[in-house]
Amino acid sequence: MKHAILGAGGVGGLVGASLAHEGEQVTLLLRPESLAQHPGYLRLEGPAGNFEAAVRIDAELREPVDVLWVTVKAYQLVAALQAVLRNGCSIGTIVPLLNGIDHVTLLRSRFDPKGVVPGTIAVESERVALGHIIQRSPFARLVLSATGERQLEGVAALLRRAGFSCEFQADEKTILWSKLAFLAPFALTTTAGNKSKQEICADPAWRARLESTIREACAVAAAEGATVDHARILATIESLPPTMRSSMQKDVSAGHTPELDAIGGPIVRAGTAHGIDVPTTRELIARIEDCLSH
Repeated sequence: MKHAILGAGGVGGLVGASLAHEGEQVTLLLRPESLAQHPGYLRLEGPAGNFEAAVRIDAELREPVDVLWVTVKAYQLVAALQAVLRNGCSIGTIVPLLNGIDHVTLLRSRFDPKGVVPGTIAVESERVALGHIIQRSPFARLVLSATGERQLEGVAALLRRAGFSCEFQADEKTILWSKLAFLAPFALTTTAGNKSKQEICADPAWRARLESTIREACAVAAAEGATVDHARILATIESLPPTMRSSMQKDVSAGHTPELDAIGGPIVRAGTAHGIDVPTTRELIARIEDCLSH
């Protein structure tokens, strides 16, 4: 099958490298200024081994593809889509693996709604240089909407062979909100406190903030119609590697723009819509905004 990766960072690079290594044709859609510097292959270091896989590179989608993987930062999505839309090429299935919730509605407004198959991925994967990806977590957990099972079943099998866990689930709201109810508390507390997972859990005040944000996110998710489990989310965070940091924390430390609105915004906005107060979530967002302004 032919795949295109829009957003060849830690997640996109991991997916692209894994599929290319399994024999799929993979094209990375890059910013024009990155084309000349890219080596034309993806080098992946991870728990499943180290390898290099050849890929195609381009600034625009110029031919039909079976699957478009969208892995850009949420705030980059609208601008990045121009690389896909410019030539009007046919796309079989679009799989967005962005953080947050709002991107699904946006994509379905611009493409065939039936062709957009929402998904989430849980992994710590980082692009350390153009074409060089390091998977730091011992896991890569991919969950896809069951609406795409028929066309993506073979792709899922390849990713499982590459070391991913991959499953299809019927409830899209639960897929998206389960990820957000885990990610937002972890990202907001580690970033606002500038602490690792171990440091957050060991500090009584910060652990209390973590647990409070999980409760707030779960209450909002339930009001949105998702099925989430507070105890399971807390247990998952506790099971993470001790030194694990969120991508938001890494972005802020590096002086990059964080996905603050994509990760914290849906909880605040949906909470307001349902009359659910989320004071700890708002406090942590304010702390991060204050840090960014200095």
